[in-house]
Amino acid sequence: MKVLVAEDQADLSRLLKIAIEHEGFTVDIANNGQEAVDLAAQNAYDVMILDIMMPVKDGITALKEIRQAGDDTYIIMLTAMTEIDDRVNGLDAGADDYMTKPYSIKELMARLRTLDRREKQYEQPLLQFGDLTLDPDEQRIESHNSISLSGKETKLLSIFMSNPNKEIPSQQLLNTVWDDDDQAEPADLWIYISYLRQKLQSINAHVQLVGNQDGPFALTTLE
Repeated sequence: MKVLVAEDQADLSRLLKIAIEHEGFTVDIANNGQEAVDLAAQNAYDVMILDIMMPVKDGITALKEIRQAGDDTYIIMLTAMTEIDDRVNGLDAGADDYMTKPYSIKELMARLRTLDRREKQYEQPLLQFGDLTLDPDEQRIESHNSISLSGKETKLLSIFMSNPNKEIPSQQLLNTVWDDDDQAEPADLWIYISYLRQKLQSINAHVQLVGNQDGPFALTTLE
């Protein structure tokens, strides 16, 4: 799981980074709201943690811009105990959850673990991008016609369709799709990217996977 933390207090952001990485997740740090918006536009995250009180652009403004860009990543807002209006505004603006300061790092890590389990266990909704539809549970894609996918092909395409037009590094894809026991390498990823490209062409989908053998890769619409 990949996490974005937007927190301008250097000591706290450093502590959060250590704690999240200890759970086996990867994490990016944004020092202000604008950096959070920029990173969200460039990268595929499973969870974003946004502090409300940040310089350059506050957390509520950053949240609104992220949602307006069509990003539906799970977002947790961090608020001070007295900021009741900010908590309400944050939820109304599209936040999924909030924690009040001072908060327990252990509780935050427990929430991240819960989200990670839910992502792996629950049925996934249909995903759509351009003229392409993916049914993750049935492992099938459809455009002008349809074709079945393997489990790893489904996981890969789910990531791309949840983060269209974003360049996703090869290592992030390997960490997300392959278990530690698989010991997959970039060459394995390239093979599956090639499979997906062939299947997208076979159903005449007007979308494409761009990127060379070393990555990063992105799902875009055909011109």
